[in-house]
Amino acid sequence: MPAGVAPPRLATDRLAGAATGRAAAQTVYVHGFWRRAAAAAVDLGIILPTALVVCWVAGKLSGVSLPAMKIGPFDLDLWIDLVLALDPGLIMDLVLTLAIGLTYLTVFHVLRGRTLGMTALKMKIIDVYGDRPSPRRAVLRVAGYLAGVATLGLGFLWIGFDSEKRGLHDWIAGTYVVKA
Repeated sequence: MPAGVAPPRLATDRLAGAATGRAAAQTVYVHGFWRRAAAAAVDLGIILPTALVVCWVAGKLSGVSLPAMKIGPFDLDLWIDLVLALDPGLIMDLVLTLAIGLTYLTVFHVLRGRTLGMTALKMKIIDVYGDRPSPRRAVLRVAGYLAGVATLGLGFLWIGFDSEKRGLHDWIAGTYVVKA
């Protein structure tokens, strides 16, 4: 952050009345873990059905699919076997689902500064200056989601314990999720 410029004041700050580097710093209300998890659930409700249809069509067109066996969603040992065997059908489905999810997030973050789940729960993303994030910050934020997943979800759980209610992806991109 450039010298002499302060981030937006958070409603959780103890010094909410203190002067900042900006003349008209605004007070914002950041959303915490559970509200953001609910928005993510709405987004997953959009992404997963779309990914299932795309994967089914891609499997039919390419002739690559999961092995013909009865496998339920909770048969963890069979799913682990498929992953360890690098089953082409499973790998294709995982890559397509990841690509659809990242595309969804990138498009909505760049164009609107929020996803459909965030819109439904009246949230938006701002940068440290209180503005809508630039396309560069939006792409960094989506890349930060990958870092959050790579840490086995700890990057997202961080939101619940951080004093500013920011996850790893927020720290990477320099963003906040606030009340719209």
